[in-house]
Amino acid sequence: MHLDHVTFAAGPQGLAETTAELSERLGTPFLDGGIHPRFGTRNMILPLANRQYMEIVEVLEHPAAEKAAFGKAVRARSELGGGWLCWSIAVDDITPVERLIGRHSVPGNRRRPDGFNLEWRQIGTSSMAADPQLPQVMQWLIEPAEHPSQMAPADIELVALEIAGSPQRVSDWLDEGAISALEQIEVRWVAPNALPGITVAEFATPGDTIRI
Repeated sequence: MHLDHVTFAAGPQGLAETTAELSERLGTPFLDGGIHPRFGTRNMILPLANRQYMEIVEVLEHPAAEKAAFGKAVRARSELGGGWLCWSIAVDDITPVERLIGRHSVPGNRRRPDGFNLEWRQIGTSSMAADPQLPQVMQWLIEPAEHPSQMAPADIELVALEIAGSPQRVSDWLDEGAISALEQIEVRWVAPNALPGITVAEFATPGDTIRI
C-alpha cells in the first residue's frame, strides 16, 4: 500500500478560484486534470514528490454526480465551504482489499485534456463519505508513466498530515497496511472525538513549509 494522493474539495467560489488561491499559497500552478464522467466531477492536479499528487475537485451539474458516492461526497464538502475531503491509497492488486471490506471495487476513469483516458478501480468511497478519516483504496490500470504525479516535474513534497480520528479505527477497517502506507510522512492523529478527516496537510516547497 502506498499513499497515492490527497483530495481538496473546491469551495463555493468554484474550482478556478480555489485553485488560484492554493496555487498562490504553494507557489506553483496546478494542471488541468479533466473530467470524471462516472462521478460527475472534474479536477486540477499538483504533482508531488514520491509518486504522489494533490487534487482539487469540483462537482459538476451532471446526472452522475447525483448517483456516484464520490460526486455526492464532493458536493457535500463544497457546500460546507470546501476543504480537505480524503486521502487515497494505491495498491497493486485490489482483490485482497475487496475480500477484507466485503464488497467489490468499482471502475473509475478520467479523460485528460490531451485525450488520454486514465483508468482504475476503487473501493471505500461510501465509507470515506460516512467517516472521512478512512481512506479510499485504488488500483491503477495504467502504465506508471501516465500516473498523475508524472504530469510535470515535482519540487513540492507532502511531508505531514493532521487527521482527526484514530489510527486504530483505520487499522480495524483496512488492516495495518493502511497505517504503514503513511510511514513516509509525519502523521499526527488529533481530536479523536471531533469531526473526522484531514484537518491540515503540510508541504515542503523550495521556499518554506506550507500548511493548508
